[in-house]
Amino acid sequence: MNTAEVYQFPVRQEIHKVADVDNGFTRLANELLEAVMLAGLSQHQLLVFLAISRKTYGFNKSLDWVSNEQLSKLTGILPHKCSAAKSELVKRNILITNGRQVGINKNISEWEDKNKVYPNQVNLPESGKKSLPKSGKSDYPNQVNTKDNITKEKKDNNTPISPSPKKASKPKFDINQVSLPEWLDPAVWEEWLEYRSAIKKPIKTPQTAKGQIKLLNECYDAGYSPSEVIAASITNGWQGLFRPKYPSKAQPVNRITQPIRSEQFISEDF
Repeated sequence: MNTAEVYQFPVRQEIHKVADVDNGFTRLANELLEAVMLAGLSQHQLLVFLAISRKTYGFNKSLDWVSNEQLSKLTGILPHKCSAAKSELVKRNILITNGRQVGINKNISEWEDKNKVYPNQVNLPESGKKSLPKSGKSDYPNQVNTKDNITKEKKDNNTPISPSPKKASKPKFDINQVSLPEWLDPAVWEEWLEYRSAIKKPIKTPQTAKGQIKLLNECYDAGYSPSEVIAASITNGWQGLFRPKYPSKAQPVNRITQPIRSEQFISEDF
């Protein structure tokens, strides 16, 4: 007779996580919380505000450098959307920046109200006269259209009108077809393009794209990484790229040009 052996598997126990101030806390003034609740922020803007509060006040700092990747990990929002929400908060003076650092503006009176209240009724100035002026002539001349007049007008208006030539439509510019140099990370460039689209200022011409890549090239030769140049513009809500004013940490790139080999025969006296 065969006997069956019963295996007892351990039951997985659920871990109950309880928040405790002994594990850390963030000191945030009640007036800031009340002001944020009345600021009319979107969901992304509110989450970014709380994340920056956690990264600054949570470490007893008023300003600190917080990357878009850090905000994305805290909020679950994509990095480029965190960047767009942060830029809107900077425009409204809810966030303040100092170089690459960002923090909460405690001066609530400097916050710009997004929803302005306008009066429901507009009182227009009343005219001094209640009645409209009457015309000096009460009779109008009779307009008689005779057969001769109509025929003459048709003959004069029978001039053939040549159709206006249609303008050839220009091919639409595709920013993704711009060739990038080897030193420019495509992911960093894509983050800049998504930010420009988020603020409704997309790059529409190849001249603009080449000009910004040229500026990044100059910054790269001076020792600045393209990622920090782009991150500074996104953090400050700028539409363009600018060379940093602080000294670069890296050494400037020295480009060595190879001598051009001449194929021309030079005669010598032997």
